[in-house]
Amino acid sequence: MVMQAAVKELLSLGPFPPSAVADIATLEKIEAALEKIQPPISEDDAKALVGLLGSDDCFGLAWTLVHLIETAPGWPIEDALEGRSGMWIEVMNTRSYR
Repeated sequence: MVMQAAVKELLSLGPFPPSAVADIATLEKIEAALEKIQPPISEDDAKALVGLLGSDDCFGLAWTLVHLIETAPGWPIEDALEGRSGMWIEVMNTRSYR
């Protein structure tokens, strides 16, 4: 499946920064890219986007990303979370009743 251009744009920005060190310009770029993504996203998009989740909520942007990821058909996608750890992986596992 072809990845949405907006997903590629968001991925190019890298993992979400912790709120304590995030600058306004980066946050605005992340927010703009998130707004362009059209749900439902593909399973490939979801797998790629999981890797952007950082150590905190990045001023709520991480929640927006979680909700987008959950729009993928067939979510939860086991191999998207496999071998990953952190607060957001735990949140997604709990929300997926895994």
